[in-house]
Amino acid sequence: MEESIVLRTVDIGDTEDLSFLKKTTHLLQELVLNGAAIGWVDPPSTKEVTGLIRELAIASENSDACLIAIWVDQDLAGIGYWRRYSRPTHYPHADIEKVAIDPQYQGLGLGHRIMNQLISTAVNTGIEVLTLDFRCDNERAAKLYKSLGFTEYGRLPRFVAVGKDRYDTIFYALDLR
Repeated sequence: MEESIVLRTVDIGDTEDLSFLKKTTHLLQELVLNGAAIGWVDPPSTKEVTGLIRELAIASENSDACLIAIWVDQDLAGIGYWRRYSRPTHYPHADIEKVAIDPQYQGLGLGHRIMNQLISTAVNTGIEVLTLDFRCDNERAAKLYKSLGFTEYGRLPRFVAVGKDRYDTIFYALDLR
């Protein structure tokens, strides 16, 4: 399977590829439908995902974002991205906002590969600190981020609301200086 895995940065040309946009929308919708903690309570619409992809592709032209897609054969197996903070005092830093792997490909190290690529592009664009946050019940994410050197710097108790359930949000950072 190793030779069938392709990791690549998504660029502005990909925003015109309807197949890519449909596959990305489907991936995110299915993950949310199955309870993935990736920032949506209800599955995102095609319009919302398309807008996000276009926004990231445009920002990436100025090194203000990086969106990575990972493919296994013809299947979009996952995505991940970081976005630079826009406030002038935070501009040297970026936040990893989503890392999403199709359940059929989880446990194969694809999330690790995406994260390594995101970290590498952040270093190459002069990012000093990468931050991220995740829901406290996402133990796989915690394990992955810790293995890459991220450390916890904060927690907001019962901050995430999913229906009547409440979860802590955990904040991690990786100093790249």
